Amino acid sequence: MTATVTVTGTDGLPRCPWALSTEDYVAYHDEEWGRPVHGDDALFERLSLEAFQSGLSWITILRRRPTFRTAFAGFRIEKVAAFTDEDRDRLLADPGIIRNRAKVDATLANARVLADWAQGDLDSLIWSHAPDPDGRPAPKVLADVPAVTPESTALSKALKKRGLRFVGPTTAYALMQACGLVNDHLETCVARSAP
Repeated sequence: MTATVTVTGTDGLPRCPWALSTEDYVAYHDEEWGRPVHGDDALFERLSLEAFQSGLSWITILRRRPTFRTAFAGFRIEKVAAFTDEDRDRLLADPGIIRNRAKVDATLANARVLADWAQGDLDSLIWSHAPDPDGRPAPKVLADVPAVTPESTALSKALKKRGLRFVGPTTAYALMQACGLVNDHLETCVARSAP
């Protein structure tokens, strides 16, 4: 067996191999990743965190998520859209988040764009790009899990067309995985069939 198939944890349950690479991942893998997420603010948070993750390990973001939530007013779109230049300076000086100017600016700009959308528009737009689950076989090994799909490319284009930034096809696919639009838990993973 290679590390690209499920790995049995200390509890005797098989999981995707990345889930056991650190203790922080186990709960995230078992309880969040791949579970359906709805609501504009919740999806704005996931979209923002996936953008911050670009070029970094997800564990870096996961460990800082509580600080991100505090710094970005719980990722409530209306509140973030009202952030001032002083808020931007505060974010860029906050060692508890990723102080990348382009990513901070994109998050603030995205909130301002989304604040003008009707409630539910972000949720509807994102979920309209979910592929037919019956058309996707369960991945047997990590190599079966894509980084980009036609659906994530289409979602990226749709988000960009509506004015959002830092939403490339890879980021869009990571969002789709994290928010349950696709189920990329490996075929024998305990979380694959979890409710």
